Amino acid sequence: MGVSRTSAIWAVIWPSLRGDPEIIWSFIPFTLSVKPMDQDLRMTSLLTYTFKNLPSTSQWALRFSMRPLSCSSQLRVAAAVQTKSKQTLAKPNIRNIVVVDGVRTPFLLSGTSYKDLMPHDLARAALSGLLHRTSVPKDVVDYIILGTVIQEVKTSNVAREAALGAGFSDKTPAHTVTMACISSNQAMTTAVSLIASGQCDVVVAGGVELMSDVPIRHSRKMRKMMLDLSKAKTLGQRLSLISKFRLNFLSPELPAVAEFSTNETMGHSADRLAAAFAISRLEQDEYALRSHSLARKAQDEGLLSDVVPFKVPGKDTVTQDNGIRPSSLEQMAKLKPAFIKPYGTVTAANSSFLTDGASAVLILAEEKALAMGYKPKAYLRDFMYVSQDPKDQLLLGPTYATPKVLEKAGLTMNDIDAFEFHEAFSGQILANLKAMDSDWFAQNYMGRKAKVGSPPLEKFNIWGGSLSLGHPFGATGCRLVMAAANRLQKEGGQYGLVAACAAGGQVCHRSFIGASRKSFSWKQNKFIQECLI
Repeated sequence: MGVSRTSAIWAVIWPSLRGDPEIIWSFIPFTLSVKPMDQDLRMTSLLTYTFKNLPSTSQWALRFSMRPLSCSSQLRVAAAVQTKSKQTLAKPNIRNIVVVDGVRTPFLLSGTSYKDLMPHDLARAALSGLLHRTSVPKDVVDYIILGTVIQEVKTSNVAREAALGAGFSDKTPAHTVTMACISSNQAMTTAVSLIASGQCDVVVAGGVELMSDVPIRHSRKMRKMMLDLSKAKTLGQRLSLISKFRLNFLSPELPAVAEFSTNETMGHSADRLAAAFAISRLEQDEYALRSHSLARKAQDEGLLSDVVPFKVPGKDTVTQDNGIRPSSLEQMAKLKPAFIKPYGTVTAANSSFLTDGASAVLILAEEKALAMGYKPKAYLRDFMYVSQDPKDQLLLGPTYATPKVLEKAGLTMNDIDAFEFHEAFSGQILANLKAMDSDWFAQNYMGRKAKVGSPPLEKFNIWGGSLSLGHPFGATGCRLVMAAANRLQKEGGQYGLVAACAAGGQVCHRSFIGASRKSFSWKQNKFIQECLI
């Protein structure tokens, strides 16, 4: 999925009941190389800090009581709705930018119902779903940006093709971005820049990935011979070229989820990371089971409201994600290591799976949203991008980014009500949680005096994550944002933090603020003034 590993951290912040949504995004780069962790990084088994409200059928939930992951006493406060007023993070002389809503197609295992489609079909479905959900007039949209990772060669600018297919005006510009697993993050921050600069008022951003049909190339020798043949002018020249053909020319070049600069797959890197932090196979399996169980619970309770049905041509209508499969620790233990054999701990059960899916969000200037009668979900504020060494433990981005994002927003971990982290691998998540809760790691690797602290599990990915919901590389960023926003809205929370690791050795951090909207109307000018106080 790209040249290096990238991480995205977005802090979602929901201000007081007086104000409306605000969002600050931050993307921060760093470099590291990791050595085996010392005893400060040791943690008890994940069995000792499970989560609340799992289905009663889950024996895992019944056997163990709930306890936060963090060993810090400051983080052991149970999640509760904050009611105190928060100061707005609006900046003077900068346009307020809001996200109105977002949708996604059901995320499906590759090779299933979407296998006969093309990427622009899925992207078109997401854009059409957003149009239906928000009722935004097509001619009002100024720009469309989509992210993708493994591009279909026939639709290199998939954003343009999908936009035309969804019925947007051919006068509406559209372009495609790629930044590994934070491609849709890049699409959204580009949208923010366009609006902040005054170039646009209304932008649609999103992403798409279709792993069921990835491009497979001929070998370089075969490609060279075919190109030379197309230039040959005489029969003799053609026969001379054909005589050089060898059977190994037919060996195809398959795409790989590996770093170009290191030639290491992400699963191999995750395995090394888990070993460095002394994370056992059991802990990784436990966390994966947690993700699937919580996702099933959220799906059954109708909490995954960003999912829109999609009628697959020639097939039935798809209405929900199909990768959510709670199993048992006994069944998961039977699987063999997937990357480092025979002693690795990363398996198919504790890794995210290849996924097909698309997502889209509607982003506007606040004044435009008010004029159109919308009640947005959050403000978007700032963003930063940072890069790290793609060789050594490139999946530790959230650990480095979280304190920077919180400091930028003037918040602490205690202020956060909802955490949404991308789950590439169980080992990657648990390694970050251990590093975040280690003073030794903070002092020796981050140059900080003290640890930032680890998120309590009762606030962490409680509607499931990429391990269970799926991970279409170019579309996950939008899912994370909408999951955090919808959680905060349902739970009445004020602040949230979203993080996503991705290929590229880069880090994308984003923090945003939103408000519970039970006591005001977006159509009241008085509210705008109060929000900016």
